[in-house]
Amino acid sequence: AVAGVGGVFAVPPAAFRPDGWDVDLEAERGERLIEAARGAGVEHVVFTSIATTTGPTIPGTAGKERIEAALRGSGMRHTVLRPVRFMENYLFTDTPVDGIHGGVHRHLFRADRPMQVIAVADIAVFAALAFADPDRYDGETLELAGDAPTPVEAAAAVGAAIGAEVRYERVTAEEAKALGEEIVQTWELHEAGHAWKADIPALRRLHPGLRTLEDWLAEGGADAIGRR
Repeated sequence: AVAGVGGVFAVPPAAFRPDGWDVDLEAERGERLIEAARGAGVEHVVFTSIATTTGPTIPGTAGKERIEAALRGSGMRHTVLRPVRFMENYLFTDTPVDGIHGGVHRHLFRADRPMQVIAVADIAVFAALAFADPDRYDGETLELAGDAPTPVEAAAAVGAAIGAEVRYERVTAEEAKALGEEIVQTWELHEAGHAWKADIPALRRLHPGLRTLEDWLAEGGADAIGRR
């Protein structure tokens, strides 16, 4: 698949089993892709990983950390993008966390602290910037976010955009425990005050069109939420 290819944009999927995250499978998929790209003489790999926080490693990062390590050790030109929560997550349906259900957005975030978010289209822009100027972005790791409203502010913005009341409700600690070990660990991380750490002003200097939540809602996000 990578024969004759100049660049690879890598998004190895997360892998799940009934008993939790399959870190080995996720990592092996990424590692094999990197091996294939190196063998085919690919010039530049852009890997979409996961954002890091001001505190401990969040669940779901172990496989991606292994892929990042393999990429750094490959000798190829590469760029790592670490996006935060997607604005598109408001479109989720039939999920215990995220999405909007009956006018309520439920999540693990503390209501009073900023919650960094990014539009998926802006991840693509940063990938395109890296491919367009590989020397500039070789070896770079970019934590990606476009806005940082509190969950309450975000719910109010969504509600205003769709013309219906939307309120934020935080999942309780007991509910988080019932949803699984990874969920409760993430809940506890936010409870302790840790958060993602993207430098949004610096990112906007690289990409002046970086979308805020209001931009994303105005560009079609609100319509997509309304249809759901």
